[in-house]
Parts: sequence; C-alpha cells; structure tokens
Amino acid sequence: MLTVVPDGCPGHDGGKDDAARSLIDEIVREGARRMLAEALRAEVDAYIAAFAGQRGEDGRRLVVRNGYHQGREVLTSAGAVVVTAPRVNDKRTDPATGERMRFSSAILPRWARKTPKVTEVLPLLYLHGLSSGDFVPALGQFLGSAAGLSAAVITKLTETWKAEQRAFAVRDLSGVAYVYLWADGIHVNIRLEEHKLCLLVMIGVRADGRKELIALADGYRESAESWADLLRDCARRGMRAPVLAIGDGALGFWGALREVFPEAREGRCWFHKTANVLAALPRSAQPGAKEALAEIWGAEDKDHAHAAVKAFQAAYGAKFPKAVAKITDDLDQLLAFYDYPAEHWVHLRTTNPIESTFATVRHRTKVTKGPGSRTAGLAMAFKLIEAAQDRWRAVNAPHLVALVRAGALSATVS
Repeated sequence: MLTVVPDGCPGHDGGKDDAARSLIDEIVREGARRMLAEALRAEVDAYIAAFAGQRGEDGRRLVVRNGYHQGREVLTSAGAVVVTAPRVNDKRTDPATGERMRFSSAILPRWARKTPKVTEVLPLLYLHGLSSGDFVPALGQFLGSAAGLSAAVITKLTETWKAEQRAFAVRDLSGVAYVYLWADGIHVNIRLEEHKLCLLVMIGVRADGRKELIALADGYRESAESWADLLRDCARRGMRAPVLAIGDGALGFWGALREVFPEAREGRCWFHKTANVLAALPRSAQPGAKEALAEIWGAEDKDHAHAAVKAFQAAYGAKFPKAVAKITDDLDQLLAFYDYPAEHWVHLRTTNPIESTFATVRHRTKVTKGPGSRTAGLAMAFKLIEAAQDRWRAVNAPHLVALVRAGALSATVS
C-alpha cells in the first residue's frame, strides 16, 4: 500500500528520508519516461514499416519520420512525466475523402494529458468526500505536478462523465439476456439540500458468463417505489427477467422485482444475513453461531444445508429465537443458490460484485466540503464501476450460464 505522509505529521523525519524518497521518485519517473519513449518509437517504426512499399511519383516513401513533437507533461501513476513523441509525415490520402492520412498513437493519444489510471482516481476521490475543487492541489502534491488538472479540465471531465452516464441510462437492453442479477443500495454522503445520495446498483451476468453493470440510478432510501421505477425503466428498454436475483433481505427491491419481473427467483446475500443474525446474538455466542451459519451456506448440497439449519435451530432456537427466525423466515431464498450449478455457488451466495466495487466509499464518514450534486455523484459512481468492470472476471464455468438461462439446473449439468 502506498501512503502519503505530509510534512509535519508524526513520524515524518524530513532530511535524509525526504532526500531518499525524492531520489526514488525521480528514478521511477525517469524509468517511466524512458520506457514510454521506447514504446512510442517502436510504435512509429512499426507504422512506417507497414507502409514502406508505398511511394510517390518521385519514387520517395510516402510515410516517413519527421522529427519529434514538442514535449508535453503527462500524469501517470509514476507521477508527472515529460514525453517527447516522434512525429510521422504521412503523405498518403484517403481515397474516399481525399484528406491526408494521419498517424494516431494508440499508446499516447494526441490530446492525452493523463493516463486512464489517474482518471480512474478522480471519481473515487469525489465519492470519498474530496470536492472537485480540491482535486488540483491534492493530486498536484501527490503526483508532483498539477499540469493537465486545472479546474477547467476537472469541470470538462465531470461534464463528459455526466453525458456518458446519461447515455448509459437510456441504452437498449433487448439484445442482452441477464441470467443472474445482484442488486444493492449504496449510500454516499455527498452533501445535498435534503438527504444523502442513495445509489441503486444492479450488476448482471450475461449468457456468456461475463459480469456487467445493468443499471445505476439515484433513489430515495432504497424504497420499493425507487426500485420499481428503475426496473420498469429497464423493462421498457427491453430487459428480460433474470433467472435469479440476489440482494439484501431488507431492500425495497424485492417488492419491485415481484411487480416487474414476477418470474424471477429470489436469493438472499449471506454476507448481509450473517451480519444480521450475529447482531441479534450476545458477543459470547457469535463465534459459534458464525461457524454454524458457515455450515449452512458451505454445505455440499441442499440436503446437507437443511440438516445444518436444523442443527442451528437446535443450538440457538431456545435462547435466541429472533436470531434463528432471521434464517428460517428467509430459508427458501437463502438456499436458492443450491438449485444452480455448483460452480456458480460462490458467486450467488453474496452481492460481492457490488460490495467490492464500493467497499472504500460505502462506510466513509467524511462529507464533501461544498454542496454536492446528484448528477455529479451519479457520474462519478458510473465511472468508478466502469473502471472496476474492466477488472471483473467471468463467473466460474461460464459455459453453464447459457444452460441455466435455458432451464437446465444443477441436477442436469453438474
């Protein structure tokens, strides 16, 4: 983990430590600069070599090197790096338009001033409570330069993300069949006039096993009506009912799901349920109860899970009936995942895809200094999920997902 220690903090010695850190930073940045320069040269050389056989009427090559562009500072995860990209003189013309052909670097786009990794940081900082006006000094100090991070650039980025989120919210859903769906409400303490922002998040598994964001909206305290509005909108845009939906038992989502997609089965998140059960028990009983609950959700099949439930009832039912009722009242939903391929159980027991994405912002207490914006909060959350989505892996045994969609359950595919 990288920790930034400002001057004046306890344990900050200054002197030699500062000099050593500064030297290391410079070495890292210089290494990044050289590697980037070499990659850009290789990219240009490959481009020129691809068209080496094309020559003009005078017999000279149409695509050649032409010196270097003016150096520009780019923010990377290694800090601010000055990049001098090689320039290409491409004299070919597009036969369709008659315009000159242009070389465009895939490594360093023409107007890039920051790497995607830095861009991903900005939504996280916003949702953590740093106002957009604080981005420039904060990241400038962290990265060693504020180049490319002016207030105007931040505003432009935010507006672009808002537009991307709006386009995402109206896209057609008829071409995708979501088999599994996770739903959760995320409360973010962006300071608003009335109440904090509640993000309604739905992530689904496509028939090919890949996970992707289905919908993101702001709702009022996870109410059934807010969830119903979101599900109705998804249905209008062509979304079909998922086979199984997983979420927290306290969500208003379930009433909405029964109204809009009554054929979808319901599953409960064991992470949330375990926390609820333990909260109803004295501290001394919690370790044993946690192990007993793990025997239920970690059983080898549904029959053994039912046996583990009976054991849990026998051990805790007399003294702690309310804790036991939290399991027995939702038992069908809690054990629903056992009706699907065993390879998928680890994915269907919890709402982890949502939990892990928002883990760093869900429980924060710091609130943004300036007045927050619901649209900006939505846009920032959208970019946060979009960045995380690139790192999501497909579910185990993805080839079985399409069979689940077709109605083949664990009994026929395991």
